[in-house]
Amino acid sequence: MTPSEALHKYYGYTKFRHQQEAIIQQVLSGGDALVLMPTGGGKSLCYQLPAVLLPGLTIVISPLIALMKDQVDSLNLTGIPAAYLNSTQNSGEQQNIISRLKSGKIKLLYLAPERLFSSESRLVSFLKSLTVSLIAIDEAHCISHWGHDFRPEYLMLAHFKTEFPLIPVIALTATADKLTQQDIKDKLALHNPAEFVSSFNRPNISYTVAPKKNSFDQLLKFLDKHKDDSGIIYCLSRQGTEDLAANLRAQGYQADAYHAGLTVETKSRNQDKFLRDEVKIMVATIAFGMGINKSNVRYVVHYDLPKNIEGYYQETGRAGRDGLPSEALLFFSAGDVFKLQGFARVEGNEEQSRIMLKKLDDMAKYCKLQTCRRQYLMHYFNEPFPDNCGSCDVCLTEFKKFDGTILAQKALSAVVRLNQRFGTNYVIDLLRGSRSEKIREEHKRLKTYGIGKDVSKADWQLYIAQLVTQGLLQVTEDDYPVLKLTPASDAVLKGQQTVEFILVENVETSTEIQVPIYEAGLLQDLKSIRYNLAMGENVPAYLIVSDATLLEIATYLPQTPNELSRISGFGEVKLVRYGDAFLQATLAYCHQHNLKSLIDAKQVKRASKSRAAKASGPTATQRESFDLYRAGLSISDIAKQRNLSPTTVESHLCNFIQSGEMNVSELVASEKMPAIKDAIESYGADRLSPLKEILGEGYTYAEIKAVVSWMKRED
Repeated sequence: MTPSEALHKYYGYTKFRHQQEAIIQQVLSGGDALVLMPTGGGKSLCYQLPAVLLPGLTIVISPLIALMKDQVDSLNLTGIPAAYLNSTQNSGEQQNIISRLKSGKIKLLYLAPERLFSSESRLVSFLKSLTVSLIAIDEAHCISHWGHDFRPEYLMLAHFKTEFPLIPVIALTATADKLTQQDIKDKLALHNPAEFVSSFNRPNISYTVAPKKNSFDQLLKFLDKHKDDSGIIYCLSRQGTEDLAANLRAQGYQADAYHAGLTVETKSRNQDKFLRDEVKIMVATIAFGMGINKSNVRYVVHYDLPKNIEGYYQETGRAGRDGLPSEALLFFSAGDVFKLQGFARVEGNEEQSRIMLKKLDDMAKYCKLQTCRRQYLMHYFNEPFPDNCGSCDVCLTEFKKFDGTILAQKALSAVVRLNQRFGTNYVIDLLRGSRSEKIREEHKRLKTYGIGKDVSKADWQLYIAQLVTQGLLQVTEDDYPVLKLTPASDAVLKGQQTVEFILVENVETSTEIQVPIYEAGLLQDLKSIRYNLAMGENVPAYLIVSDATLLEIATYLPQTPNELSRISGFGEVKLVRYGDAFLQATLAYCHQHNLKSLIDAKQVKRASKSRAAKASGPTATQRESFDLYRAGLSISDIAKQRNLSPTTVESHLCNFIQSGEMNVSELVASEKMPAIKDAIESYGADRLSPLKEILGEGYTYAEIKAVVSWMKRED
């Protein structure tokens, strides 16, 4: 069996993503590999697929019990025999797994690092008696002191190459800068590893940073748009998670807390409820989330500032693993930076303290950006990216500017009066006339003391950040950074140069990402069926099939097992096990609403996607339908001649309405246009069923789709 055949057989996909195929070939040929791939990018498949194709056992090192169970359940549902050994199992369960390992009935075995090399463990000796073909180390950044989540137990894994010198090792992580990458290779003693760094871009996630003012009210406003969605909210402290979860429950939200101080039973129960969609919101410290494969997390909120870009990127990456539009919201205040400086310093290790403080400074710079946030993230991971992503708050905001020359002169004067020896917070406290004991008495007598008290501390933070960005102030890179003037400062102080600031408040942003037109009623039916199947299997619903798979069904309306097999995510085992339940629901819905299969449009969509990148015109099959229509054939005649459904032909023609080659009046009577246009403007074009219900029996789906296409062209 080839890797491509295995991909379709077990996972139901026809194409590899990122560099998966090259990584798999490297491992199959017996070479070591270091893999950097974004969260949700498909890292697990890079060792799961070789495990199926290789003759023996694949050992997977994983840091968390929850991750092991999640992965093992998913693999077994896919038809790949997998198991884990950890402290949650009794001796009988463990003996059963050992027996299956001896008989070669398990392809992947998940283990925690401390279980392998502890002084009393005989596990390594037992594993050496088996045919081990591959060793996979997930979350490999945990082995590095320079990584954002160092775990001392991972250092034990340096023994792997001693105990299994001829077995290929694949180390995988979503986030590692150059320093951490080298540390991983050195500590694991990888032998000439091939390095695979995939694009870090997660195009389906929109990034927003909001000032931390009335943050709870802002959070409620945000959650109001996501009432039916699953999400994670990260807080800095354990108490903060419990308080916020309680406050959200008081507002009617299903929310639980998760942090390292809870009992094992409580953590396990809360996490399980979240994975099974019994609780929609998990309020957590960074103790939660590593390896959580829940694919339908629609948003991640950072209620407090993360300690570094690596952690932030990995945590936001837990949203939208299914590829559907998702949001990342961060609340920022300068006070959080000050609090985290204490955590960043490592006692007795000046070098590590310096690196951790630099990482925190990079995080703070991200929050103060006036340029594309996605570009900043990509550049941080050494990946080139254009200066406008079109889906972060900066790129989607039309900024308003104002003359900030007087404010700039006040800030620069304060820095001068303090002899350029103090940091941002002290300068701001001086400007605002703080009565704090931290302000020296002689400074309270300066002319600049209190001259900026009418501006909030948060706004001063942003204005000073803009002065730094404009090159009118600079921040030293010492352990205790201070503000200093630049050569350009003098002209502003003398009134020879004006300064413009971006208005901090009252800006409007939009993070809307387009999703396919789908049948909302059918999607809800499919989710109910998935939930019932998951209850029967005693697994989280997303392990049955993902939201993305259900959305494809609700979009393309497959009518037969063969058509369902063309939906991404339906491998052979899942098609046999669950296919009939989803097909029956789809058939019933389509019969009730007089809808036909659109599965052929899925092929058109795939073809047109690749062509769209080359900026070419409609596909050949769309053009053929259009040419026959121009030749005088009716839609029903074209459908019969081409063995297509009339709905598919209508979709073909709508492409030419959108391109301008066909007039909308050819499919829609002029008197019907105002009502359809009004309905679309009022309720949106994402879902056809609600529009059909609003408009009534006198309007067809074809007419609605035609007007949608016409309006897109008009826009």
